[in-house]
Amino acid sequence: MMLSTAFFFLANVCVKQVAHIPAMETVFFRCIVAGFICVVGLKRAGASIVGENHTQLLLRGVFGTTALYCFFLTLQNMPLASAQTIQYLSPIFTTIIAIFMLKEGVVPVQWLFYAVAFGGVLLIEQVDERISPFYLSLGILSAFCSGMAYNLVRSLRGKEHPLTVVFHFQLIGAVVGFASLFFQWTMPTGWDWMWLVLIGITSQLGQVFLTNALQREKVAGIAIVNYTGLIYAVSIGWIFFGETQGPLAIAGMLLVVLGVLMSVMYGRRKARMDEIHATAA
Repeated sequence: MMLSTAFFFLANVCVKQVAHIPAMETVFFRCIVAGFICVVGLKRAGASIVGENHTQLLLRGVFGTTALYCFFLTLQNMPLASAQTIQYLSPIFTTIIAIFMLKEGVVPVQWLFYAVAFGGVLLIEQVDERISPFYLSLGILSAFCSGMAYNLVRSLRGKEHPLTVVFHFQLIGAVVGFASLFFQWTMPTGWDWMWLVLIGITSQLGQVFLTNALQREKVAGIAIVNYTGLIYAVSIGWIFFGETQGPLAIAGMLLVVLGVLMSVMYGRRKARMDEIHATAA
């Protein structure tokens, strides 16, 4: 998960470098490069490209592509750290959705922690004039779709090879992205091509590590590692993009991280206690 966080952050920085290119076009190039890497990996592993759980794989691709498109839009239209912080709401949606999809329980006090996290997002939006309600809504939608996608990945554990799951995400993104080119197209020039290729490579590496992490551990249990990316986002956003953050905006980001981390840690502690009690009984 630490490797996944690092590579996804590098991909986010590359997306910022091509902010003048339509977000769906960036999704297309990203998925084409990453999809090619997937095919090579699947052939070497001798795993199925098509898979067997077609409906779940399709839904994983649809929700993943929607989340990616909305996230790219937020990256292109708000500060890097703010966009990444809003995306950090995805573990909350992941946990809530898991109640219905995977029958994983939520402790009542965790809802208080979720309220703290959402309060942090609202604080960021209120104090940072660079964040409009529209792009805030897109960021929350991206986090929700990520939560759906993560649960679908978990539901495919032991049923499909991790690269098969990742490939279907890339396939859906490439198809939808290609269709969008007929409506909106900007020709990449110069260094744009390098950034687009790097987006595909770094995000693919992040996706592979993420899929492996999700299939080896409970969805809520790995969330804590993901928040190291906020340190990268604040520092890199300031150094390379001149995106300064005021004290209240930083406070809002910390509230988001605090709310989700408290929920994760409390949930894991309760799970361990339940396991101890069950063993003792």
